[in-house]
Amino acid sequence: MTYALRAASRARFVGLVLILYAACRAVTTVILLLVMGHQVPTGMTGGDDVPVTYWSFTALWDGQWYQTIAEHGYPDVLPVDAAGHVQQNPWAFYPLFPFASRAVMAVTGLDFPVVGSTIALLCGFGAAALMGLLLRDRIGDRAALAVVVLWASFPASVALQLAYTESLAVLLLAGYLYALDRRRWLVATAVAVLVGLSRPIGIPLGLVTLVVVIVRWRRRSDEPIGAGEYAAMAASLAGCAVAGFLWPVIAWVGTGTTSAYTDTMGAWRGSGTVEPFTPWSGIATWWLGPTWGPVVLVALPLVIIAMVAGPWARALGADLRAWSLGYPLYLAAVLDPFTSIVRYLIPLFPLLLPLLGVGWADRRGTSWQRLLWRAVPLLVLFVVGQYWWTDTLWRFVPPTDYPP
Repeated sequence: MTYALRAASRARFVGLVLILYAACRAVTTVILLLVMGHQVPTGMTGGDDVPVTYWSFTALWDGQWYQTIAEHGYPDVLPVDAAGHVQQNPWAFYPLFPFASRAVMAVTGLDFPVVGSTIALLCGFGAAALMGLLLRDRIGDRAALAVVVLWASFPASVALQLAYTESLAVLLLAGYLYALDRRRWLVATAVAVLVGLSRPIGIPLGLVTLVVVIVRWRRRSDEPIGAGEYAAMAASLAGCAVAGFLWPVIAWVGTGTTSAYTDTMGAWRGSGTVEPFTPWSGIATWWLGPTWGPVVLVALPLVIIAMVAGPWARALGADLRAWSLGYPLYLAAVLDPFTSIVRYLIPLFPLLLPLLGVGWADRRGTSWQRLLWRAVPLLVLFVVGQYWWTDTLWRFVPPTDYPP
């Protein structure tokens, strides 16, 4: 196939991805409007006596923090209580999204809820396009389209059009993985730095990069590596290291407190500190009881390993397999497993391949008939899950509620 034909085929594929993604977002918009009618006006929606609008409804919860950053920036001094413990503050939230919103607000004169949710929506379109391009060479056009639709319909995918950073994070993640796949090491390095200003996923991306570099090195006898490529690979690894530590260092410089970022993150934890792995045991027991809690904690990582380790996931390649294992491990190390865990699963789109049965290297199961038989029930389940997520987790029930 000539370059022109390949470009035309790629353009048609991306166009179809964008159309399908728009349809998914239209369904989500209907769900948001339905649930919005049940939202009680509060300070989080603009005031107790101000009618709730679609735009104000898209900027609840963390959207309030992003709005504060977009309008006022970050504090020079960490807020503390009478006992000297650091309180919740904007330094927990990375700056790329709110500062991009600030720039657009300055140009357009629009307020944050409109700008923030619109930026998120547009980033989602970009993420879907890059995700489709990343997957189509591995599993074919039909299967790639099915995966993108399921990802765009996942229960927490509502966040892809809210004033949140999920869509920006997946846009950068997909862009980074696509650059690695094409061996565009320096492009990946630049994207990694942007990741370091958007979401704390630089460390698991570093693991993915290390795996990809090792795989490339092992093929050096068939595909020689020049000095320039060695340097570019080293730069991509360094970019991930920068991404992992950039924001904590900026928080240190901005406040004069070495542990500003980790102290701030600890303010969101029940213990007041970030404790790797240990909260999972207590919360699992609290949610599921002393019998089932430990069982689920053991079974969950085994299920994830089984999903990506077998021949049914060979099409993922070393990079997506590494991400599918490294990212959950990172979540287990830094996250308290509470109601936000559903939203944190959005970047785990590669797991949809074995779930849908399209991860085989020989592309078995990717005919339209087989895809529809598997994808449609999941799609229905996911859309119902979107309503549950929006009504149960996103909609704020005063005076206090669990965050999404």
